[in-house]
Formats: sequence, C-alpha cells, structure tokens
Amino acid sequence: MSALRAALPRAALYTGGFLGPFGGSVVVSMLPEMGADLGVTAATAATSVTAYLGVFAAAMLFSGTLGARWGRARTVRLAYLAYAVVSVAAALAPTLTVLLGARMLQGAANAFTTPLLLAALASLTPQNRLGRALGLFGALQAAGLTFAPLVGGLAAEIDWRWAFVVLAAAALALACIGLPGTVDEDTAGEPARLRDALRPRIVRVGIVALLGWGAIGGLNFLLAFRAEDVFALTPSERGALLTVLGFAGILTARRVGILVDRIGARRTVLIGAVVGAVLVVTVGTVTNLMVVAVAWFLAGVASQCVLVGVNAAVLGDPGANRGGAVSVVQAFRFGGGAFAPLALTPVYSADPTAAFLVPAVLLAVVTPLAMPASPRPDSSGKDGVRSS
Repeated sequence: MSALRAALPRAALYTGGFLGPFGGSVVVSMLPEMGADLGVTAATAATSVTAYLGVFAAAMLFSGTLGARWGRARTVRLAYLAYAVVSVAAALAPTLTVLLGARMLQGAANAFTTPLLLAALASLTPQNRLGRALGLFGALQAAGLTFAPLVGGLAAEIDWRWAFVVLAAAALALACIGLPGTVDEDTAGEPARLRDALRPRIVRVGIVALLGWGAIGGLNFLLAFRAEDVFALTPSERGALLTVLGFAGILTARRVGILVDRIGARRTVLIGAVVGAVLVVTVGTVTNLMVVAVAWFLAGVASQCVLVGVNAAVLGDPGANRGGAVSVVQAFRFGGGAFAPLALTPVYSADPTAAFLVPAVLLAVVTPLAMPASPRPDSSGKDGVRSS
C-alpha cells in the first residue's frame, strides 16, 4: 500500500497532462447542441473554445515562472481545485455569457498545471531519456484530446452539460493525488525570472509550437464542421471521427520521443511539420470518409513529432528558468488553438477548402524558418536535446 501511495503522485504527473487538451476540446463535437440550448449558432458557440484556450495561453506566459516561485506541487494542487469549481459553474451556466466566463476561469486554472507538470517531469528525468519521458507525457495529452470529443459527443446525446461534470471530477481526483514532493527541489535559490523565459530562441520555438497545434490538432473544430456538412454525421459519430487523431498520439507519442532522443528535436519537428501539412490538405479536400479518418490518424502522428520535439528542445536547453521557458512555449502552442477558431471559422464559411489549405501552407513554410538549432550540440552531435 505504501508503494502504491508513493507511485500515485508520479503517475499523476503524467496523467495530469490530459486535462489541458481534454478541457479545451471537449466542446468541439457538441457545438451545435450547445449553441441550440443557449440560443446561439454553432459558430458563436465555438467562441467557448477560444475563451478557454485564449486565457489558458495568455496565463501560461507567466504561470511557469510564478509556479517555480510558489512551489510546483502546491500550485498545481490549488489549480486543480479551482478548475473543479469553475467546471461545475460551466455545467450550470444558464447563458453563453456565463459559460464563456466559466471557460475563461477554467483556462486560467489549467495554465498553472500543464507547464508546471512538464517542468517537474524534466527535473526528474535524465537528459538522455528526456524525449522518451516527454513522449509518454504527450501520449497522455493525446488521450485527453482523444476522449474529449468522444465524451462531448456522447454527452450531447443526453445533455452537453454532463461533459463539464466529467471535467470537474477529473480535476478533483488529480488534486487529491498531488505531485511528488521532489519536483520543487530544483526551484531553490535565486527566484525564477520571466525575462529568462522570453529569450529569442524560446520565442522561435514557441512560434513552431503555435503552428504545430493550431494548424493540425487545433483544426478539430473545422473537421467537426466538415463532418456535419459533408458527411452528415451525428454528434457521437463526429466525436468518434475526431478521436482518431488522439488515438494516434496515444499509440505513437512514446515512439516519437525515442525518435527525438535519436535524431534530435529539430529534425523530428521538421518531419512532423511537412508531413502534417500534406495530411491537413487531405483531410480538408477528400470526400471519402475512410480516407479522411486515416489521414486524421496520421496527422496525429505528425502533430506528436512537432509537439514532443518542441518540448524536448526547450526543456533540453541549458538556459535558466526552464519551467518558465516551457510555460512560454505552451502559451504559444495553445494560443494557436485559441486563435484558430477566430481566424478560420470565417474562412470556412467563405471557402471550406481554403480553411484547411491556409494553415497547411503556414505549417510547411514557417516551421523550417522558425525552428532553431540547438544552442550547442550534445556529445553525439544530435540537435535539440543534451545528453547527460
């Protein structure tokens, strides 16, 4: 029993990674039902995605630095408790305005979990195995992305509000488990400074993270629209289709982490960006549902190459305030997801194909220009991750 109690916090460090993608994506397969219940269109209801991810991303610009100062374990536990409370408020929201307010508070609370979990993981992992650890973390994030549309779609068949009850229960369970006490050992000494996390190299990695999420995984809401308009899928069928991207992450993220350890973060990211761009175009143009599903699955693998790669690049950097740095990169990542509905929903209304082509081109062209090489190669000559 004592061994189980000791192992649970470390397991929670990984499983906590699912909450951000889960909370952000749980609404995407139930937007039509949610909008109808609240008296707005599905496109207007899509602002609930932006409300969550926008605040989530903005708060992460400084949450990693503040969490390092306050203590990661304490900060994460309190953030989970706050998340549970505001999730209940979302479930009870009588109007879209109230729901958007609750979603914003969800995003703020979640900002003090995801980057702190990543920094804690890096502090407990040898550098030569960092890619593998981040791959496992990515698999759990993919699990959140996978089950969110499915839970949302199933909830919409009964009442979409139950999806937020699930969120509250998950956050409460993680708050009760907590994190390993050792995750705060590397925060002792000089207080973390935000300017150490806003170095030009970190910002460049952040731009790649923005594209890697916003131009692949962040397009799940567009695929939900297309699934209804082109294939006439029901809410649960839309949810099932969207889950294949997450299942790809669950199955392959750890292997992607091994790839990062072998060939380096930058090369892994570039492979994911180019292949992912091709797959996004496929998803947005092909009219065969089976081909779309397969392409979306493979896009999940490409997305993991980008996301695990950028996390490894920043957490393998020798600079100060790694917790704050990964927080900044995650802010860019989820900022991409928050910006995508605002930018691409009008494009989809005007030309559905262009809504997929534009992010694909940006992903393929900007990523090779923005992704920096390692500031210094490791002993094996690979880029992006230092060996211990």
